[in-house]
Parts: sequence; structure tokens; C-alpha cells
Amino acid sequence: MEEDQAGRRVSFGVFDLDLRTGELRKHGLRIRLQRQPFEVLALLIERSGEVVTREELQQKLWPANTFVDFDHGLNKAINKIREALGDSADAPRFVETVARRGYRFLADVRVSAPAAAAVATGPDAPPPVAPLDNPVHAPAPPVRKRVSRLWIAAAAVLAAATAGVTWRVHSTTPARPAIHSLAVLPLESLSSDPSQDYFADGMTDELITELGRISALRVISRTSVMAYKHTRKPLREIARELDVDAVVEGTVLRSGDAVRITAQLIDGTSDTHLWSDSYQGELRNTLTLQNSVARAIAAQIRVSLNAQEQAALHSATAVNPAAYESYLKGRYFWNKRTANGLATALAYFNQAVELDPGYAPAYSGLADTYALLGDWQYAVMTPKEALPKAKAAAMKAIALDPTLGEGHNSLAFCLDGFDWNFAEAGKEFERAIALNPGYATAHHWYAWHLALVRRYDDALVEMRKAQNLDPLSLVINADLAELLALAHQDDEAVQQSRKTLELDPQFGLAHNHLGEAYLHKHRIDEAVAELQKAVTLSGGGPTCIANLARAYVAAGRRSEAAALLDDLKKRSSPLHSYGSEIAVIYAALGDRDQAMAWLERGASERFNPGVLLRPGLDPLRDDPRFIDLLRRIGL
Repeated sequence: MEEDQAGRRVSFGVFDLDLRTGELRKHGLRIRLQRQPFEVLALLIERSGEVVTREELQQKLWPANTFVDFDHGLNKAINKIREALGDSADAPRFVETVARRGYRFLADVRVSAPAAAAVATGPDAPPPVAPLDNPVHAPAPPVRKRVSRLWIAAAAVLAAATAGVTWRVHSTTPARPAIHSLAVLPLESLSSDPSQDYFADGMTDELITELGRISALRVISRTSVMAYKHTRKPLREIARELDVDAVVEGTVLRSGDAVRITAQLIDGTSDTHLWSDSYQGELRNTLTLQNSVARAIAAQIRVSLNAQEQAALHSATAVNPAAYESYLKGRYFWNKRTANGLATALAYFNQAVELDPGYAPAYSGLADTYALLGDWQYAVMTPKEALPKAKAAAMKAIALDPTLGEGHNSLAFCLDGFDWNFAEAGKEFERAIALNPGYATAHHWYAWHLALVRRYDDALVEMRKAQNLDPLSLVINADLAELLALAHQDDEAVQQSRKTLELDPQFGLAHNHLGEAYLHKHRIDEAVAELQKAVTLSGGGPTCIANLARAYVAAGRRSEAAALLDDLKKRSSPLHSYGSEIAVIYAALGDRDQAMAWLERGASERFNPGVLLRPGLDPLRDDPRFIDLLRRIGL
């Protein structure tokens, strides 16, 4: 009984709370707290680190026979708690509002031990529980059991306390259905500084990458989950839209070089809490923390890991904190997929490798950035300038870390698009996917490789795998439509393009592919309308212009096609001629000689050979010069 009384006193930060008398003290001075706010606070402390839903609070503190405005009462109670603790809803230190769900108590809770007899002393006594003041050191584990058992939990913690960097709590749950797919929702930054968003987004990316290594688990990719950032949709609705069994959500708190990651696993069907863990450590050990989270989730969902996956989840090393921060900023801007974003990403990735020349992911980021800078969609650099740099960075990444799937994928892209070494590219893509089967970009780019070597059925399988991993990706959905058209499945291409436009009616590439499919089906007026939209929405993209010119020719509007041709030729330069696009227009107009001349010019500039798959070049396929060009390229 004496132990039970002692166990009813807890501390957090500079506060002490007597759960028996209802007294809250700060630095020993009593702070007035009314009964209802106190009961809410006590319940949150009982489940420190976990989300306590509004429904749970209502059931326990406002019974069904209580006639009261629950929402108003709870909001008022939370405000009173924050007022008493000097807390803020915008930058919480104690009580965090978890959108769509409820509240979480953030601070570490320590069991007070006023009686000397309650704690062992002497040279063999365990070390005392560390306070939260320095978050780099291991604090006391948060309270996860009911208050009546706090003292027992504290004794166990004191007996096992060490100087590690993590603390955890496992929820006890009944048997549940197997989890084969999950989505990691954007981790919420607890920083009050919006400029720190890149850090939380980076942590989300890294956790997705770690879990994506597990072949038995389908993990939704970044593009799709980022659509739910700051959303207020119910978790069950999100799980249904992404077609996953479970959802991971959590928070990231960074203070100087200290990092805390809190994650919890939610059943996607019942919206019930399955598990939660919290981890903290130094910024240089962030990779270790991420591995720990991924391993814990894998254990909770009872997924089988092969030897390679087990090794990957235990192989994290320390990283230069400044280099890691530059890398996260690079990925943040790379993911914007704009010309300006790529230029900013390039600067940050270069900064990362300067700070830590041995950090392989930074070189992979450099490779991906150069690859996109030289791609036709952005054309910030010429392929001759960009892709050799991309290849060199990819090879450096692989030399530093042969198990880095992203590095192999970057190298494969360069082997395909610049070296025209399709056999080696195929091997690198396969290696990338074997190392990271959940990496949607690897399946996406491999699909185009398979299309290049005329394996359209296999290409569609890979593109659908990419879509399954990243269902809300506009580019992947649009490229699936283009592949369907290349495989002469025009009805399916039309249907897929419309699905893409449901995701974003302003996506120019989807209008382009829909227009092409209409053109193949001889629905000329509809093709012209869609391709006009594509040109407008893409800002005058050369590929969209070439396809609109084709449609004009099919509609008998040759003069308008010729005007587009002249405009594109005026935009041409010695460094970037738009050779393949101009060739498409000449082919539509029936001028094979000019079409072949411009194709040869594009080839000399090292265009991506995927342009030769375009239906706009079909009129040239029986031309001996076109056949010879394919032979020289290796197709």
C-alpha cells in the first residue's frame, strides 16, 4: 500500500502531479487545476506517448448518462491544462493535438520516489532516471501502464536503465489479421519553425525507404502519402483510398543535434491503435533510429525478413550531421520536380558530399538530380552535359555502398538513356529492385527499359507495380497510359488517362497521352482538343507541340502544323535542337528526308532512345535509314 501511494506521484519537466490528491505543483508551488482538466491530464499521463482518442476520453470521463456538450467541455479542459502548464497548441511541449484522432502527452513521465525505502541505494543500486532536460541522454521511459501500476513499471525501468539512445513502449494487443501493406503518413514536425518541414519530410522519406526494403510488405511511396500532409481525413478513409491494411503516423522533434521520433501503427480497417514507440538520439545517429523504427514495425506486423533484409535493417552507421541535413534539404527540393527545385537540390547535394565525401546517398541524390536536369521534361542541361555527371555520381554511390538500391537505379538510368548499354542497364535495374523492392521509381524506370527492348507485356507489369506502390503519382499514372498506347491497347490508354486526370485535371502530360490515344482511335477532333490543352498546361512543351502538329495534319490543318514546326525550329539551338520532336512533325507532313535528318541530329546530341518508341515516328519504321539508326543505337 505504501508503494502504491508513492506510485501515485509523478513528475514531468518542472512539474509534480499527485494523482491521489489532484495537486499539481511547479517548482514545489501549487498550481490550481479544476477537477475535469485534472482527470483529462491524468488519463493522458497514464498513456504518455500514445494517442488518446476523443472517443476514449468521452467514454471514460463523460459517461453516456452525462448530459453535457462533450466537444466544448473537452476543448475547455485541454485549454485549462495548457494554461496551467504554460503550454502551446502550436508548439506543444506537453499536450499535442493529433489531427483527426485526439491528444498525446509528449513529456517523459518519471515516478517520484519520496521514501528512501522505495528505491534501492548503495554501490549496487541502479542509476537514477535521467530528466528530460538533455534529450540526447536516455530519459526515463514514458509511462504506458495504468497509474495504479506506475511504481511497478518504475522499478523495472530503474533496474534496466542504461545510457542508450532509445526508449520504447509496446502496446499489448489481441490477435489481429496479418498486415501486408501500409502507408507511412507524413510525420508531423513539432517544431514551431515552418522552415524545418524539410526535416520531418526527410524522416518520412527515410522510414518509407527502410520499410520498402522488405519484399513481403507493400509500402506506399512518398508521392502518394504526401498528398495527405495536413489533411483532416479519417485514417480509415486514407487507408481505403491507398488500399492498405495499416497506417503509420507519428511526429518528429528536433532540438539542436537531438532528434526524437514517435511512431504508432493504426489498423486501417478498425482505426484501432496497435502499437507505439518513441526513439531519441543525436542527429548523427538518426539512421540508427530509423532502422529501429522499421525493425519494430516489421516485428509488430509479423512480416518475414530474408537474410538480406535483416542485414539492411541492422546496418545503419553514423553520419556527419551537417552533411545529412544538406542531403535532406536536397531531397526536399528534388521532390518538388521543378527546374528551380532541381537547381537548388543540386547545390545541397554538392554541399553534402563536400561535408562528407563518404556518404553514399548524397551521391545517389546527385545522380538523380543530374538525370532529371538532362531529361526532356526539364531540359535544364543537355544530355551530353548532365548524364555523364549523373553516371559518375551513381558509380561513386555504389562504390561507397554496393547495397544502395537507389544508386544502382540511378546508374541503370544513365546506362539506358545515355550509354545505350541496354544489357547492363537491365542488370542494374534488376539489382536495384532486388535491394529495394518497394522503390517505386526503380519499377517505373525499369518499365521503360523493358519497353525499349520491346517487352511490352513485362513493361506493363512493372509499371503497374510502380502504380501499386505509388497510386497517386501523376507521372506513373500518365506513363502507364502511354505504355498502354505503345502496346496498342488504346481503349485502356484512354481509360487510364482519364483516371490520371481525375487526380489532377491540370496535368498536361495526361492530356497529351489522352490526345495521342484519341489520335490512334481516329477521334481527331477530341485529339486536337486534348493536345491543345496539353500544350497550354505544359507551357509549350516540345513533345506536346509535336503531337498537336500530328493531330492538325490528321484534321487537314497542315498550315497550322507547319506553323508549330517553324516555332519549334526557332526555339532550337546548337546545344538542344528538339531533334526528335521536329522529326515527328516532318514525319506527319510526309517529309521523310527532313525527318531522318533531324532524328540523326537528335541522336548526335544523345537523346533518350525512348523517343524512338513514339507513335509519331511510325511512318518511318520501314525506312532503311531508320532501321540503321535503331541498329547503331542497339535497338
